[in-house]
Amino acid sequence: MLPSASRMRRGYEFADAIRRGRRAGRPTLVAHLNVREADEPPLVGFVVSKAVGGAVVRNQVKRRLRHLMRSRVEALPRGSLLVVRANPPAASARSEHLAAELDVALDRLLRRRGSGSRTPTDGRS
Repeated sequence: MLPSASRMRRGYEFADAIRRGRRAGRPTLVAHLNVREADEPPLVGFVVSKAVGGAVVRNQVKRRLRHLMRSRVEALPRGSLLVVRANPPAASARSEHLAAELDVALDRLLRRRGSGSRTPTDGRS
């Protein structure tokens, strides 16, 4: 499982990651990443709504996502907040498919972060 020190628990951390972070969507999940200027270990939180299924299904999806993030948390920059939101197809997705979707989303978020800041294109020279 994901180490306890890496789990996000406070509501403001979830809100910060979702509102201020970058987003990468996939059919089975959506990932939000906000990298803060803090020298703390990365925190990961999970959101699985009732649209995914009943309580048993939601808990299974959360456990599968926590297990997948265990080996991927080291790839996140220090001080980052990551929220993984499961979409309804996550309930029936095979673990290999869920892992591939998570890898694609994380790769997109981390690659965007490394590409530098974008300059606004407003038509002025």
